[in-house]
Amino acid sequence: MIDEEFICENCGKKVEKLNYTARDHCPFCLYSKHVDINPGDRQNNCKGLLEPIDIEKYNSTYKIVYKCEKCGKLHKNIMAKDDDMNVIINLSTKKMR
Repeated sequence: MIDEEFICENCGKKVEKLNYTARDHCPFCLYSKHVDINPGDRQNNCKGLLEPIDIEKYNSTYKIVYKCEKCGKLHKNIMAKDDDMNVIINLSTKKMR
């Protein structure tokens, strides 16, 4: 599993390592990149941006639902402890509007 810092290709902010699991999305805008086949392996060749489109309940936390802007595949990532809660709330209420 690879946990690494990166520059978000959507918002341009520097994203630090998560330090408890593999970092898989930007905590500022929630965008991700289609790089994994299995969590943290960085083996997917698509490399498209994953747009956050929904939030769903998962056990005692939530998952962010993504749609790849390049290949169209749906993907899910568990919320990170440092995700911007205002962005999470806006995303979760977006479908209600």
